[in-house]
Amino acid sequence: MSEIYQITIYKQIIDPEKVAAYAALAGPAITAGGGTFVARGEPVATKEHGEVTRTVIIKWPDLETAYAAFASPGYVEALNKLDGGAIRDIRYVPAC
Repeated sequence: MSEIYQITIYKQIIDPEKVAAYAALAGPAITAGGGTFVARGEPVATKEHGEVTRTVIIKWPDLETAYAAFASPGYVEALNKLDGGAIRDIRYVPAC
């Protein structure tokens, strides 16, 4: 499979402190695993039914690399810090 983008939309942030603890560990784990951050933060504008929610876009060489990084010890530790602190929608979309 070719290059893909991971799009994560934070549908609800329940505990900002848990999200911050997660982000501190997740960023380094993602880059160490081969991911490249393309965008992160709240949208500067929306159209149609767009929601003003935190969004993160990460470029991966392929889906297998993304899944391996997700299962890495560093990322698992980050997920443990998140511990229900947010409800997220994560999807993988092929590059054009």
